Amino acid sequence: MVPAYRTVAIDCYRDTLGRFTSGYAIVAVDVVRAMTTAVTAVALGRRCFAAPTVVAALRRAARLERPLLVGEVGGDMPAGFELGNSPAELARRTDVDRPMVLVSSSGTPLLDHAGRSGPTYLACFRNSRYLGRWLAGRHRRIAVLGAASRGEFREEDQMCCAQVAAVLVAAGYAPQDRTTAELVERWGDAPADAWLGSPSVTYLRRTGQLEDLEFILRHMHDLSDVFQLQYGEVVTVVETAGAAA
Repeated sequence: MVPAYRTVAIDCYRDTLGRFTSGYAIVAVDVVRAMTTAVTAVALGRRCFAAPTVVAALRRAARLERPLLVGEVGGDMPAGFELGNSPAELARRTDVDRPMVLVSSSGTPLLDHAGRSGPTYLACFRNSRYLGRWLAGRHRRIAVLGAASRGEFREEDQMCCAQVAAVLVAAGYAPQDRTTAELVERWGDAPADAWLGSPSVTYLRRTGQLEDLEFILRHMHDLSDVFQLQYGEVVTVVETAGAAA
């Protein structure tokens, strides 16, 4: 049993990241679609760099050989980019030798800010439960943060956050507040399709991007890898053991 002084918090990036800038490991969640796109890239063997803005993405790309610019701002692919923020389209590409630079409206700004605070991990439905098991005992305080798409804590991110936190709670971590406990209770064991009433799903359907929705639903809990942001790059953690921090 993990001692009770180990805690987990679920929150939303839009207004509370400042609470978790000291002594926390942060799990960044943006299911639709930045974290799903990023972990898919790395799982396929592609290098992936996260940028908070288009300007930062172009600056990073200028230092890479044959970079693949991927992402969206406000739902639109920026000028000069080759691919939108689409895990399904990315998975079909064969040019995995090209390093990818990813920018998004919500997910990559969260990664950038979190990465300045402490250890930062990425979660989506592909790896959420495995990540929770891996984190247990490695950090005393863990904040699982949704990306706040258009200022909202979307259902898919609530559910993914709760899946990570539920594993930690089962390992003996104490929910840091009532909101965390309630979200774990509501979403921790929810069915795979429980989030389909989200505005994100409405957006994907309205804009004809159903293949990304189908991709997410087909790839629930299929990765047993841990993805961490290190100096702006999303990498697979190869560590097999570690002490609490």
